[in-house]
This record gives sequence, structure tokens and C-alpha cells, in this order.
Amino acid sequence: MTVETNGVHKSVPSALPLVQKLSKDHDLVLKTFRLLIADLCQQFSGGHPGGAIGMAAIGVSLWKYVMRYAPHSPDFFNRDRFVLSNGHTCLFQYSFLHLTGYKAMTFDQLKSYHSDRVDALCPGHPEIEHEGIEVTTGPLGQGIANAVGLAMATKNLAATYNRPGYDVVNNHTWCMIGDACLQEGVGLEAISLAGHLRLNNLTVIYDNNQITCDGSVDLTNTEDVNAKMRACGWDVIDVEDGCFDIEGIVRALEQARAAQDKPTFINVRTVIGLDSHVAGTAVAHGAAFGTKSVADMKALYGFNPEEHFVIGETVRQFFQGLPARGEQLVQEWDQLVADYTTQFPELGAEFQARVKGELPADWEKYIPESFPEKPTATRASSGLVFNPIAKECKNFMVGTADLSPSVNMIWPGKVDFQHPDLKTTCGINGNYSGRYIHYGVREHAMCAVSNGMAAYAPNTIIPVTSSFFMFYLYAAPAVRMGALQHLQVIHAATHDSIGMGEDGPTHQPIELAALYRAMPNLLYIRPGDSEETAGAWIAAIGAKKTSSIISTSRQTLPQLPQTRRDGVAHGAYVLSEDESATVTLIGVGAELSFALEVAEKLKAEKGITARVVSFPCQRLFEQQSLEYKRDTLRRHRGIPAVVIEPYAPNGWERYADAGICIKRFGHSLPGKAAYKYFGYDIDTLTSKVAGYLDQLKGDELLRTEFVEL
Repeated sequence: MTVETNGVHKSVPSALPLVQKLSKDHDLVLKTFRLLIADLCQQFSGGHPGGAIGMAAIGVSLWKYVMRYAPHSPDFFNRDRFVLSNGHTCLFQYSFLHLTGYKAMTFDQLKSYHSDRVDALCPGHPEIEHEGIEVTTGPLGQGIANAVGLAMATKNLAATYNRPGYDVVNNHTWCMIGDACLQEGVGLEAISLAGHLRLNNLTVIYDNNQITCDGSVDLTNTEDVNAKMRACGWDVIDVEDGCFDIEGIVRALEQARAAQDKPTFINVRTVIGLDSHVAGTAVAHGAAFGTKSVADMKALYGFNPEEHFVIGETVRQFFQGLPARGEQLVQEWDQLVADYTTQFPELGAEFQARVKGELPADWEKYIPESFPEKPTATRASSGLVFNPIAKECKNFMVGTADLSPSVNMIWPGKVDFQHPDLKTTCGINGNYSGRYIHYGVREHAMCAVSNGMAAYAPNTIIPVTSSFFMFYLYAAPAVRMGALQHLQVIHAATHDSIGMGEDGPTHQPIELAALYRAMPNLLYIRPGDSEETAGAWIAAIGAKKTSSIISTSRQTLPQLPQTRRDGVAHGAYVLSEDESATVTLIGVGAELSFALEVAEKLKAEKGITARVVSFPCQRLFEQQSLEYKRDTLRRHRGIPAVVIEPYAPNGWERYADAGICIKRFGHSLPGKAAYKYFGYDIDTLTSKVAGYLDQLKGDELLRTEFVEL
């Protein structure tokens, strides 16, 4: 058959002759696989056997005949990507990793599923850290969105680096989904986007067993899924006998790989828990079948009910040639890249640097050394800092959820990531080499898709998302999954305080910072002016295994001569020092200038000397030495600290003795009026700090409590 890749047509041998030649072994392979799944779950009386058993023929078709990968070189750059979006069926993937020869997935490791081994490679859902796993899946719908991101990464790299006769990037993305992934909103957002982008290098395989945890799918869904997918711009292929028809599945997969202009949805009918006593029911989803049922399955298949984990020689031989086939793919690709680099030396060097995840060594030179002194919103500062970097460094794929005019992420000459044949009514067009992505109003998918792009290969692509901070609550599950996977994704969150004003409490984030400050492996950074915004981007770009949120203001902020970009890297630093100070004021982000103004007013009107600390990032501060932290806050010297931030106070009790914070939702007022309404005018703030210090004189026990002012 002929496969089209980036406009180049190549002849690819069909797998069907091999399928027909080995069809005599299929029955034994399928039975062996299904009994292996049943035994693995029964061993510790837990797990999810039903889906994995029903999907057996799909797995044989993919791993044996169609998918291009290298078990002994699992990080082979141009491998096909496989995503198990219905991650509860993880034994499906683990078992094929073992059978196809991934070295880490030994038989002993495979049998660790649901054991108490802390070194087990078979967690309850696939995890990116393990060999052969592309992304961590679990929360349903995330995986399919990740797959869209993986396919977009391929398209962008291919359009950027491929040249006639040199398809250095041409891999395909395969994604398994179940009924639940088609119900989750994030999955549907991503499906819609993929259809719009015409990602013909993406295939979704639907394990259509019509069962979810509660019962049959028609309990909640009676829509025409195929019609829905076609309406979203997908080709649809039906496979009626998904439990046994390996030849039919392979034919569908090959047709999908050869797709010219659309992603492909393969609707494969299967039976959950096939041949168990609970086949076709919800009970088969998430519980071991029981000793008798597993024994009955073995007897039905002609296996010895007293033997467990049986993988016969015929089955071993069926898969044994796959590592060698994979290494041949690796060698051919390595030679192709070598020839490509000889033919295109500059481009080849750049491509190989991208493969290694390297940014240009001098990327920091694109950050301005100084900024305008006029009041500037830090969302605008973000553009001043990052847009020159994005323009010059191809690693960055930047996108927004329909807020381009507000988030300031467009650089001069940017090209949009779009299908090249698309001609929009508004005249904004592009091609697959573009690096600015219009996600539409799809915040959740934006972040989940970005996780997929980041997971393509470490730091080859650094995705940047952008939206209002409040809308990252919509995206929170995907932000969490990126942090959990140690993916470098940078989220540019604007409109981050009550100072954003008239849009009201629905748009004014009060509680959200507490969530993201608590989230592991995430840098939540609130810069106070342009200089600190530079420091925030430097920290985020330097965090190669960590996700970041750079939280910026809609309203203009004074540019402060005391701020330092290198101070942001420490999480907190002293902005204004005085050895005679009796209180430390902690300023954060858009309200940093308030702390400086309050310090001046305390001195002038109350005779109180205050020192001021800027505190843009709690997590970076926690990474500092104990000595640095003590010297910055000086609470160990008996100097109380008061934080000024119109957010929920949760978490500040670790660093401050009192806080001027907010515990209710916001209010619809112009920014300055909102600050005054909530007591963030300088007079009121000064009175609260002075009053707190007076309280301390009369009640020393207050020093042991966090006081909300």
C-alpha cells in the first residue's frame, strides 16, 4: 500500500500476507493472552481484567503487525506512539510489553500487578516513567487529548524538518479508548480539535464493549457515535468482530495509517470479559473473576486449570522477532538522519539538538535587559519577556484558549499551527510548521493536549498555554497530570486578582492559588513587575522536569526599582531591608507595591520600621537552604511577618504570622474600587498592620497563631 507522509508518498509493505500466514497461531495466542490477564488479576484478587481480555485481538494486530516500535530501544525517536486512554485496562499494555520483548517488563515484573512491591513496573494505570509507556493515563479522556498532542508534535516536527526524500519524522499515533473516554468533556474537546486540524497521523481505536462501571452504556448514552465522529471531521471504520477478526482489524489499522486528510476512528465491537462467567456485564470491568471462573475459562480453552501464567513456546515464537524488527527500524532511521545531516548540515544539527531536547545555548539573550518605567500590566510584561524567545527558539509551541488579544503571547511574524488547506473567514491561516495554536474555548483540552506535545520527547517541544487564571480551574486536572508526569509545560495565566475588576467574582480567583501552590512538582509564580516577570520566565524555562504557572495581572502595576529577576529563582527575597525593623511585610505579585507603600506609611505616620520581602513562588523558596529562608523572613529573631495578598490565606501560615487575605468570593467593581472595597487601600492596610502590632504587645500568644487581619 502507499502511505502519505508530509506530502511524500512511500510504498509500505502490507502486514496482511504475514497475518494470513500466521493465522493458524492466532487462536492460541488470543487464548493464552486472555488467560494470562485472568491469572494476573486473580493472583491478588484485584484489578481490571474485562477490558484487557476483550481487546486482545486489537493488541495482537497492533503490536505484531502494524505498529512501528523498537522494544530494545524504547526511546527510539521516530517510533509510533501508543496511548492507552482507557488506562484501567493497563494489563493489556503491560502484557504486550512483556510479550514483544521490552527488557524491563520481565515475567517477574509482569506478575507484580497489584502486588505490594514498591519497585513494581505495573501500577494500576500506565505511568510515563516506565519503559514503553508514552504518557500517564488514568483520569478518563486525558489520554485521548494527550494523543492529539503527540500527533500535533509529529506534524510540526515533520513540517519543520522533513525534506524531499528525508522523512526524519513520520511516526503515527495510536490511541485506545473505551466508552468512558467518549463521555468525558476533555476527550470530546480534543476530538473536535483533532478533526479541525485534520490530523491524519492519528488513529483512535474504540473498544466498543458498551459497558461502563454502572452498567450498559445505554444507561446514559444513546447517541450515534459514528455520526458524531464524522461530524467532527473524522474518517470512521467499523470492525464488527473485534474479539477474533485480527485480519479485519489489521486491514482497518493499515487503512488508518494511509489516511490522507483526516484522523481515523476505528469502531471495534468487543465483549468485555469474553468467556468468563460475567462476560458482557459491568461486573467484568473492575474485579477478578474468581478462582472457579478462571479455572472454567482454562478448561473451555483446553488449558490445564491447575497451571497458571502459561505462555507456551508457540506464543513466545509468535512475538520473538519483534525486537530485531525494531532494531532494524532504528538503524535505518539513524542512517537516514546521518544522510540528512550531510545533505543539510545546519538543519541537521538543529534537528539533532531538538531530538536531545536542547534549547539554543544563548536563549536568555532574547530577554530585554531593562523595561519601560511606565506602569505595565504583568500580562504585557510577559509578552515583552517571552515573545522574543518564542520567535527565535523553535522548541516553543504557544497556544491560547481563544484569548489572543488578552494574553499577549503573539510575536511578530508568528505562523499559526493549522492545516495548510484551511481558509478561515477571519483570514487567520497557517500550516503545520506554525507554532501558535488556536485551541478555541477548550481550556481543559489545551492543557491536556500540551501534555501530549511535551511527552513526545523530553523538551523537544516546550508547550506554553495561556488563558485567564480563573479558567485554569477548568484545566486543573490536565495541569495536575502534567506536573505528575514531570512534563515541562508552561501556563501563562493572566487576570490573576480582584484587580482585574468588572468581570466580577466569576473571574476573580480567590482560592485557586492555594490549589496550585499545594500541587506537587508545579511552580506557581506571581511576579510583581516586569523585572520579576523576566525572572519567572527564566525559572519556568529552566525547570526541565517541572510544570509552571506564571500568574500575571490585567491591571497596570508600578515598575519597582528594588525588584530583581534573579531574586525570583529563590522564591522570595528581601526587597527593602532595615536592621531596626519590627515587622516584615510580605508582598506578592500584583500587590507587591502595596507592601512597599504600607512600609513607607508605617514609618511616616506610625514610627514603625518595616522590612519588605517579595515572595513570588513558595515552592522555589522551599528549595532554598534553611539559613537563606531564616535570613529572608527573620521570624526566628522574633520579627512578625504579615502577608498582603487578596487570595485565600491557606498556606501562608507556614511563612507569616498574620495575613491580610480574602475568604469570600470577589465583587464586580473596577479594579481600584474592588481593592478599596476589600480593604486593600494603603490607609486601611497600614491601620491593620499597626493594629496587629499593638495586639501583639497585649497578647504574646498571638505569635503562636496565624491571625487573619
